[in-house]
Amino acid sequence: MFISNAYAEAAAPAQGAGFMDFLPLVVLVAVFYLLVLRPQSKRAKEHKTMVEALQRGDEVVTTGGEVGRINKVYEEYVGVEIAENVEVTVLKTAVQAMLPKGTIKSIK
Repeated sequence: MFISNAYAEAAAPAQGAGFMDFLPLVVLVAVFYLLVLRPQSKRAKEHKTMVEALQRGDEVVTTGGEVGRINKVYEEYVGVEIAENVEVTVLKTAVQAMLPKGTIKSIK
């Protein structure tokens, strides 16, 4: 025979996994939380409070880009007047931002 038999060597004894082995994972999770999850939840909370505070007369911008004044407030919807005698009904969550009073007059 030209080829000799190959035998596997015995495995090295396993050493206990210490905290230093998991440190990069812990740091990665902490950075992900601080840079992504925390700011996103903060923005979502601010948007929720803004949507709950919507009332008649507020000037708003919808996610579609329409600028208008709220005429009617329903449970889940708001009626937004985007032009004289033109009113659209949108979801409250579709309101992207509230504008300062008088913004619509300054645009025209």
